[in-house]
Amino acid sequence: MSAQSVIEVFADVWCPFTHVGLRAAVQQRAASRRTDVAIHVRAWPLELVNGTPMAVEGAAHHAHDLREQVSPDLFGHLDLDHFPTTTLPALALTAAAYRQSPVTGEAVAFALRDAMFEHGLDISDPAVLDDLRRTHAVDEPTDADRASVLADWDEGKRRGVQGSPHFFCGADDMFCPSLTITRDEASQLTITRNAERLAEFLHRCLSR
Repeated sequence: MSAQSVIEVFADVWCPFTHVGLRAAVQQRAASRRTDVAIHVRAWPLELVNGTPMAVEGAAHHAHDLREQVSPDLFGHLDLDHFPTTTLPALALTAAAYRQSPVTGEAVAFALRDAMFEHGLDISDPAVLDDLRRTHAVDEPTDADRASVLADWDEGKRRGVQGSPHFFCGADDMFCPSLTITRDEASQLTITRNAERLAEFLHRCLSR
C-alpha cells in the first residue's frame, strides 16, 4: 500500500480511549466505503513512556467514564483481576500480524482490545496471546517484532506523539480526534464524542 492509503495510529492496548477511537475510525471508514484504506496500529508503549505499567484503577475509571458518557456498547467486561501486567508481548504480536498483512494486523489489533475490554482476558498471559495468535493464523513474534515495538516508540517520539491514540495520515496528525476530554476542578472527566473533528480529519485522509 502507498503511504497515502494508510492511517497510522500510535497507541497502547490497555488505553481505553484507543478502544473507542479505533472503532470510531472504522465506522467512518465504512461510511466512506474506503475499504482500500488500512489502519496501521503502531506501538506507543505507555509503560515505557511513563516509566511504569498502567494503573489498574485509572484504566477502570476511564473505561467506566467512557461507557457511561459516550460508548454504552463498549467495555462490557473489563476484569480487574485479569488486568495485564504489561502490553509489550501484545504489541509484538500486533507487529507480527502486520508483518503478515495489513488486514491481519488490523484484525489482531482490534481482537486484543476486545479480549481485554469485552471478554475480561489478561492479554499479558502467554496462553491468551497464543490462542489469539492461532485464531488469526499469525506466526510467533520474532526478535525483530519485539524490536519493532521499541522502534515505533522511538519514531513516535520523533514525530511528536502526544499520547494514546495519536493518528497520522500523510502530513496530517491529530491526538485522540474522536473525543473531547475535559477535567473539572474536582478532577472529574467529562467526555463527549467529537464526530465532526474525526470526520474532518478522516475526510482529509480519505480524499487523497
